[in-house]
Amino acid sequence: MALTKSDIVNELASIGKGTIFSRRQSAELVESLLEIIKQTLESGEDVLISGFGKFCVKDKRERRGRNPQTGQDLLLVERRAVMFKCSAVLRNKMNGK
Repeated sequence: MALTKSDIVNELASIGKGTIFSRRQSAELVESLLEIIKQTLESGEDVLISGFGKFCVKDKRERRGRNPQTGQDLLLVERRAVMFKCSAVLRNKMNGK
């Protein structure tokens, strides 16, 4: 099961049994944080969250591709993609080190 934005909001709201952040404040906080990350990536800058990882924007060249359903050749246009590289801290935690 995946962690959703709603789960994060609920976790924030439950800290201190709702005395620190209300559910509405938690939702606004999560939305604001995600908007900052989106705007930063859109401008082409990387987002580094210490102890978690780094989101990088990579430019993908135009290339030939193939529709797997029909087998028809097609041209994939130039685009930008977001890549994620986890930190050593997170990797070690996931692997129980």
